[in-house]
Amino acid sequence: MFRDPNRGIDHPARGRHVWQAMSESAAPTEVSMDALVALSKRRGFIFQSSEIYNGFNGFFDYGPLGSELKKNIRDCWWDDMVRRRDDVVGIETSIIMHPKVWQASGHVDGFTDPLVDCKASKQRYRADQLFFSPVVVDGNTVGYVSALESESTTEELQEKAEALKRKKAIQGTLAPVVAKDMTEAAPEEIALIPSPATGEPGSLTAPRSFNMMFQTNVGAMTDGSSVAYLRPETAQGMFVDFKNVVDTGRVKLPFGIAQIGKSFRNEITPRNFIFRSREFEQMEMEYFIHEDADWAQAHKDWIQWCWDWLKSIGLPDSHLSLYDHAKEKLAFYSRGTTDIMFKYPFGVQELWGIAARGNYDLTQHANASGKPQDIFDEATKKKFVPHVIEPAVGVDRIFLAVLCAAYAEESVTDEKGNTETRTVLRLSPRIAPVKVAVLPLLKNKEVLTDRAKALYKKLQRRYAVFYDEAGAIGRRYRRQDEIGTPWCVTIDFDTIEKEGDTFTLRERDSMEQRRVTEQELFQLLDEAVY
Repeated sequence: MFRDPNRGIDHPARGRHVWQAMSESAAPTEVSMDALVALSKRRGFIFQSSEIYNGFNGFFDYGPLGSELKKNIRDCWWDDMVRRRDDVVGIETSIIMHPKVWQASGHVDGFTDPLVDCKASKQRYRADQLFFSPVVVDGNTVGYVSALESESTTEELQEKAEALKRKKAIQGTLAPVVAKDMTEAAPEEIALIPSPATGEPGSLTAPRSFNMMFQTNVGAMTDGSSVAYLRPETAQGMFVDFKNVVDTGRVKLPFGIAQIGKSFRNEITPRNFIFRSREFEQMEMEYFIHEDADWAQAHKDWIQWCWDWLKSIGLPDSHLSLYDHAKEKLAFYSRGTTDIMFKYPFGVQELWGIAARGNYDLTQHANASGKPQDIFDEATKKKFVPHVIEPAVGVDRIFLAVLCAAYAEESVTDEKGNTETRTVLRLSPRIAPVKVAVLPLLKNKEVLTDRAKALYKKLQRRYAVFYDEAGAIGRRYRRQDEIGTPWCVTIDFDTIEKEGDTFTLRERDSMEQRRVTEQELFQLLDEAVY
């Protein structure tokens, strides 16, 4: 955490005891991607883009509940990152910028992934996600096997090596496979490695660079002078507008510039649902510090801030970990990069990257544009180019992470003693798409429905709420459990006939019920939803 209490996440603690109380009985459970994809479609969280035309690979649409959940994630981040801090301001920059921006930043020449083609199947693979191993028996290489990256890549390669040994009827001791990706393949090995698509060698090409930026044309002409790009990241917009913010925003070092927006990357192999797609949304912040500041401490502080923020929206410590990039694999200008990793069903993958980028970006744009990107230091009476710490995260990856952490299936017993499976999303109240469901006990009793609708309208002024009068009350509870609604309020005959005007408040995770007044309900929501 930051040592300055005005610069840390102090607000999430405000409702933390409410959220902890809700979640004490609910540790995250293992979940399959098939279950998440099915739920997302069934309940209107996520749809395949252009589905009626058989979909469009790498693009997704967010349905009624999904768009609400995604907006809540963005709003929580913006509130905590910008509005509740004194040292960060927000901006919104254009998706298409001058092409010289991307030349200066290095994206035109260097924003590439290694690509491997299968000439037989016409499939394309990212070379660093396609693994191979020689099959060695008694010290002799008798062939090669390949497999796509997964949680069990090595095991799959070993099984294929054993199958190849049996197929060739070779006697002797099989050595354990040594998995390498295709960027490590020697030229003479390329023709010997089988394609994952065909299982036969000879069709894979050597890795080559593939630029992932989407190219377009601006204006009436379609020649080289009109070429532009859809931005592959939001960061460069903040660097290009750095001086504008300094000149107009009354900011002093250290300070940050934050932005939320769409980015586009022509991924070779989009996969794992919304984890890696071609159109996605980023939440990035560039935190500028003095050139002589303790960058390592600032980097560490931001890692802690990001970790705490993820916990504030419901991600558990058990699913989070840190990965420090090796120094030899860092970009030449980078002082250090740490990723907060999340345990997805398909493996532990990067969720949030926090990079110490030095003054590279501002210096590049100053040199390319001819316009200085420096700041005057009153203390030393000198000008310098600030350094930057960059926390960058994808909204879609957080969306998928909270679904993974929240999803659970459990056996419960209904009021008749029957056992059934309950599907529940244990979403934090901060981000749940619906905060409260208002349920009249019976839909044919006007005195109940009128009181329920009056409460619903009052809640609707401040919160996303849902009114449901169709079906048995237990079935209505289950529908709300499945979409992550933290509380259901039932208007029953005690509400009408007894003093106090109380309702039955049913809590999602524990399924416990208690009587509350309207004032107590609003106090609960004010504490938990911020």
